[in-house]
Amino acid sequence: MVPSISVIMPALDEEENLAPAVMTVRNAFANRVSDYEIIIFDDGSSDGTGAVAESLARADPRVVVVHHPRPMGIGRCYREGVGRARFEYALMVPGDNEVPGEAVAILAGQAGTADVVAPYFVNPEIRPIARRLLSRLFTRLVNRLFGLSLRYYNGPCLIRTELVRSLPGGHDGFAYMAANLVRLAAASHRIVQVGIPLGVRQAGRSKALSLRNSLDVARTLRALYGEARARRRGRSARPSARQGGDEARA
Repeated sequence: MVPSISVIMPALDEEENLAPAVMTVRNAFANRVSDYEIIIFDDGSSDGTGAVAESLARADPRVVVVHHPRPMGIGRCYREGVGRARFEYALMVPGDNEVPGEAVAILAGQAGTADVVAPYFVNPEIRPIARRLLSRLFTRLVNRLFGLSLRYYNGPCLIRTELVRSLPGGHDGFAYMAANLVRLAAASHRIVQVGIPLGVRQAGRSKALSLRNSLDVARTLRALYGEARARRRGRSARPSARQGGDEARA
């Protein structure tokens, strides 16, 4: 049986997509997961998302709802969700229902195989070309800046809850998962990459391509690069293990 999972589900104006997203998770986890919860974040929605979330919670005790009075960002929702999570793994599944049940089941099935399960989409062509190009550019830039070789940085990652809970906060916007992956890779935690399908949004529009998100990505990468440089300076300033041993014997 797959270990227990806390699902963090941010939702901003997803009145029509939220209930199907919750049903997707339920069906994917049925008879596969030892236990689970779904933590819905109504992130300052202006439509009926909050009411839908409350209805889902009344019908299922495994559903918990958190309301933000104004939009706080997907990264803030994730960070709060990790803080509230009760189970062994944390999995982010957006309330837009773009992640199909097959993908959720694949990710859940990888629980216990690594510290981090980092997905990439096997069918990115279903997204608009502008988003595909920006995503490809972002991935290449992050890999080049930090010496990594991941295929995607913004997917619904499955991470050990205590591990991601130990990471420093401060990246509450769109690039929050990239920040997590870069830091976890720098700490030599085992990351497994797995291909998953991407679904098609049934209602509403994606909020990914916005000026706010673009600025957030730039700020996050700048901060992460600063951290990486500080780590490199710290390593170069420390004596090697051989030097330390020689000094201890002297």
